[in-house]
Parts: sequence; C-alpha cells; structure tokens
Amino acid sequence: MTAGTRTLVHVVRHGEVDNPGRVLYGRLPGYRLSPLGEQMAEQVAEFMTGRDIVHLVASPLERAQQTAAPIGRALGLEVGSDERLIEAGNSFEGTTVGADPRQLLQWQHLRRLGNPRTPSWGEAYRDIATRMHAAVEAARRAARGHEAVLVSHQLPIETLRRSIEGRRLWHNPRQRQCTLASVTTITYVGDEPVTLDYAEPAAALLAVAAPGAGT
Repeated sequence: MTAGTRTLVHVVRHGEVDNPGRVLYGRLPGYRLSPLGEQMAEQVAEFMTGRDIVHLVASPLERAQQTAAPIGRALGLEVGSDERLIEAGNSFEGTTVGADPRQLLQWQHLRRLGNPRTPSWGEAYRDIATRMHAAVEAARRAARGHEAVLVSHQLPIETLRRSIEGRRLWHNPRQRQCTLASVTTITYVGDEPVTLDYAEPAAALLAVAAPGAGT
C-alpha cells in the first residue's frame, strides 16, 4: 500500500436501550436495546450497506453487540469484540442520579465530584482516549485501503473525537455531538486522520426515544 492509501473508520454509537428505571447502567450486564433501539440498528445497517466495509467490531456490552448484528448481516461480516470500545467506568453506575440530580447532594455522591476535569467519579478521560485510539488504530490497520465499523458508547466516542480534534477532553455532556445510533467517520490518508464526518442515520427516530435510554 502507498502512503496515500485512503481508509475510513466509522465509529457508531449503539441504539436506544430498554431502561424504564433510568438507571445509570454503565458496564452493568443485561441492558439491551429497546424495540426502538433495534429499529435504529437496522437504520445504521441500511446506511452502511453497499460500502467497502471489511472489518466490524463492537464493545462487548449487549447493546453494542446488538447494534452491530444487523450491520454484520447486511455486509456478510462476523462481529468481533474489542474491550477497548467498552463504556467508560463510572462510580455512579447502578444509581439513578441522572434521572434525579438532587441525589448528588447526598454526601456519598457529593464527595465523588471533586474534579470534573479528570473526572473524579470515573475513568480518566486520557485513559478513555488512549484505549479508543488503540481500538481505532487496530481497525484502521485491519481495513487498510477499505473501511471499518466500530460500535461503542457516547462518552468514549466523544472523547475520541475531542482528542483527534485537539480539544480539551473534559466537557459539558449536553454539548456532545453523538446521538443514539450516530456515525462518526474518521478518514485517513496513509496513517494520518484528515477529516471527521458525522451522520445520524436514525435521526427520524430520535424524537420518540425515551429519556435516559442510552449511554
């Protein structure tokens, strides 16, 4: 391959999760796509159909593997698993602080909020960026000259994007550009990323997604 070889890596956020209790589920097992989330996954598969995709991997969590499955069927690819694409670690996992932020005023929660720039309540942003870069690099090498799809989670994808763009990693979650079933595409020429693009194949379904249904 020449130095000008063009390779695309599509990083997909999973679809809506069945989470009526609005639990911050993080890496907990058993949280699967809702029926709407399954529709979102099918929309992503349709978006990917006909592309030159030769490599497909996902976070090992159920919701990511489920989102990747219709893509694999559409393209005739097996879905691999990469731990580096997993959701960010979070000490609030299993709580409902997202649904009721007043809970953060309780001492057992408040004491975790010392440094939002790290963040003090979870996996360090720099560590998330490092593992996501490693996953993307592995996919780029596997698909060199073609395209790859990775399925991950909102915070890891946002952190990866910010790192590539040279922006600070800590941020306001409300400012993330990474909706359910969205696709962030990194285009490489040779070994260098040259453009970042963003698409929402399931945009028409977002209006009916439940609050707290996806991370």
